[in-house]
Amino acid sequence: MDAKLLSRIDLNLLVALQMLIEEQSVTQAAERMFITQPAMSKTLQRLRELFDDPLFIRSGRGLIPTPRTIELGRQLPMVLSGVEDLVAPSRFDPMTYEGEICIMAAEFIAIQVIPTLMGRLIKEAPFMTLTLTSEPHEDKRVLEDGDLDFAIEIARPYCDEYHMTPLGHFTPAVWMRAGHPLAKKEKLTLKDMLEYPFIQYYLLLSGVVSAAVETRFDRELTKHGLKRKKSLVTTQLMTAMDALWQTDCLMMATMHDLKIEGETYQIVRKPYPEELDFESTVPVVLVQHVRTIKSPAHQWVKERIVGIVREIQEKAKEAARSR
Repeated sequence: MDAKLLSRIDLNLLVALQMLIEEQSVTQAAERMFITQPAMSKTLQRLRELFDDPLFIRSGRGLIPTPRTIELGRQLPMVLSGVEDLVAPSRFDPMTYEGEICIMAAEFIAIQVIPTLMGRLIKEAPFMTLTLTSEPHEDKRVLEDGDLDFAIEIARPYCDEYHMTPLGHFTPAVWMRAGHPLAKKEKLTLKDMLEYPFIQYYLLLSGVVSAAVETRFDRELTKHGLKRKKSLVTTQLMTAMDALWQTDCLMMATMHDLKIEGETYQIVRKPYPEELDFESTVPVVLVQHVRTIKSPAHQWVKERIVGIVREIQEKAKEAARSR
């Protein structure tokens, strides 16, 4: 590519040349360009300088194209059509789109959203590939760099580079198996809970996985001069559920999610003890970088994720009303 040569070209000149070729009249070409006849004459002069050719010869019949103009006339429509396609709004057809969308979400959210999303993609966007990860990235720029398209996480302060779409709120809860000694107790106390070991499942991604990492619950216990025994720390939801089902461990989770898993493992949910100074809900958001905001494909996927979450919330409300 000769950048020096291309820098001399004004796209409007090529459009004007196409009009002159089609009309073979400066006056009529000017009308189609919505400019005056003198302005079109000046444009023709610039074209002659650009191509180093007279381009048109005046005669009683109007303008007669030179051989160079005839040659340009064969190439210009394709060039201008390509430019038009280049600057036209991006077209997105989910039925023919071939691309990959990468989402980062904790497993407890993914198992509620992704199967439904996949079912819709198979029908509506059969050539789209969905990549799901539940592991946090050490590189915080993955959304900007394009390695990740969306992240579902607890809301936090974001800079202007990121766009946040609220997905709803989760209510903290204490989980235990149905046969647990505390299962029939109406209200839990910290003293009750700390008599049992805990499974620490990472509900939402938070970096290093270690028993030494303090959760919100651990920090609240510290305020009371207390500490819990962690028997298992994991990012594997099914492992955590099996361990919860087979032991008297407790697990901090959410009140209204994972209905299927709760029923399969016969899980009992209890509100947090009143001694804890916890917010009643935790906001969860869908995050994307501004680089994808105008992308029709990303907008299409986002609308489906948000729609599926809304459907889950409506079903939860209906189930609560029926009880």
